[in-house]
Amino acid sequence: MGGAVVDDGPPGVKAPDGGWGWAVLAGGFVITGFSYAFPKAVSVFFKELIREFDVGYSDTAWISSILLAMLYGTGPLCSVLVNRFGCRPVMMVGGLFASLGMILASFATSIIHIYLCTGVITGLGLALNFQPSLIMLNRYFSERRPLANGLAAAGSPVALCCLSPLGQILQYKYGWRGGFLILGGILLNCCACGALMRPLLPPKKLEESAVVAAEEKKPKKKLLDFSVFKDRGFLIYTLAASIMVLGLFVPPVFVVSYAKGLGYEDTKSALLLTILGFVDMFARPASGLIAGLKWVRPRTVYLFSFAMLFNGITDLVGSQAKDYNGLVVFCIFFGMSYGMVGALQFEVLMTIVGTEKFSSAIGLVLLMEAFAVLLGPPGAGRLLDTTHQYMHVFLLAGCEVTLSAIVIVLGNFLCLSRRKEHPEAKMEMAVTATEEEGLNCVVEGEEDEEGEEEPRGKEMGANSAQKAGDERIVMENNTSDQ
Repeated sequence: MGGAVVDDGPPGVKAPDGGWGWAVLAGGFVITGFSYAFPKAVSVFFKELIREFDVGYSDTAWISSILLAMLYGTGPLCSVLVNRFGCRPVMMVGGLFASLGMILASFATSIIHIYLCTGVITGLGLALNFQPSLIMLNRYFSERRPLANGLAAAGSPVALCCLSPLGQILQYKYGWRGGFLILGGILLNCCACGALMRPLLPPKKLEESAVVAAEEKKPKKKLLDFSVFKDRGFLIYTLAASIMVLGLFVPPVFVVSYAKGLGYEDTKSALLLTILGFVDMFARPASGLIAGLKWVRPRTVYLFSFAMLFNGITDLVGSQAKDYNGLVVFCIFFGMSYGMVGALQFEVLMTIVGTEKFSSAIGLVLLMEAFAVLLGPPGAGRLLDTTHQYMHVFLLAGCEVTLSAIVIVLGNFLCLSRRKEHPEAKMEMAVTATEEEGLNCVVEGEEDEEGEEEPRGKEMGANSAQKAGDERIVMENNTSDQ
C-alpha cells in the first residue's frame, strides 16, 4: 500500500467535513494565495531591480521562473518530508524559509543573490506549505471536499489582487529593499497557517481497540510511493495535466502585451488582468459547489475535461480579437474556464488515487508539471519573436489545452470505463487502509460478543424447554396413577 502520512492520525478517524476543518480551509486559502500569487506579485519590483543591478528584463524574469520551478519541481521532496515528519512541522519550517529568503534578498548586492534568496529559498518555503495544505484539506473534508477545494483555490486570485497593489505601495514608500523586508515579515503568516494543521483525534469508543489493531498489523511506511504509476487513471491524469500546463499559463502572461500591441495605453491594458482575476475569484468556489452535487461528483473527471476544453476553445476564439472589447470578452470567459480548472484539478487527483496515496501522487504530478511550466511561456515567447503576432501564441496555447481535454476524456473512456470498478473506489470518505483495519477490528469484536451471547441464550432456552418437558411428564404420570 501507499506511504501513510503522519497526520493521518490514529485509526478510526473519519473526515469531519466541518468543525476544525474550516480553520484548516482558511489556512489553505492563505497558503494557496501566497504560493500562486507571490511569483507574479514580485514582478512589480522588476524595474527597480533593473536599475539597481543594471540587468535586462529577461534577467529579472528568471526570479518568477525560479519561484515557480521550486514550487512545482520540489514536489517529491515535499512528499518525502510530509510522509516522514507530518504536515504541521513541514509547513512551519517552510514558513520560516519563505520569510528568510525575502529578508536575505533585501540585503542582496547582485541579481544572483536575488535568484538564490527569493527564487530558491522562498520558493522552497512556499512549496513546503502548498503541498501539505492540500493533503490536510483532503484529510478534513470528504463529502464537502469539492467545495473546500474550490474555496481554497480562490485564494490565488484574491491574493493577487491584494499583493500586487501592496507591492507597488511598498516600493513607492520604502524602495525595493524595504518592500522585500516587509513581504518577508508577511510570509511569516505561513507559520501561523501551518499551526492550524493539527492532526485529527480519534473517537473515544474506538481509540483503545483501534490503536491495538494498528500496532498488531502496522503497514510499512513509504516515504515516496511510486506504485501510483501502476494506476492507469493516474498516468492518464499526469499526461493530460502536463500537456495542459504547457498552454494554461500563457494567455495571462501575454494578454496585457497583446492589448499594448493593439495600441492601447498601459493602464487600460493592465485592467484586463483585473477583470480576469475578478471573474476567476468567483468561478473557483462556484465550480467547487457544482462539483459537490450528488449527480455531478461521480463524473467530476468529465467536468474537469469540459473545463479544459472550455479554456482551450476560449484561447482559440480569443486569438481572433481585434480590439479592446474583444479582449475584455476573452478575459471574462478565460477567467471562468481558468477558475474551473483551478478548482477541479486537485479534486480529480484526490478522487483518482485516494487519501492514502495522495501525498505521494501530488508530489510526482507537480514534478511532471514543472517541466511544462518551464517550457510553456518561454516557448510561446520564442514563437512570438519569430512571428511577431500574438494570434499564433494564443492559437498554440488553445491547441495544447484542447489536446489535454481530449487525452483525459479518451483515456477515461477507453482505458478506465471498461475496467471493473474497484470496491475502494466507491468509498467517498477519507479513511486510510490502516483506519479501515481498525474499524473492521472493532466491528468484528462486537460481532464476537454478540456471537457469544447468542449461544448462551440458546442454551438457556434449551434448558428451560427441557425443564418444562420434565414437568409435563411428571404431571402426566400423576394423572395416570390417579
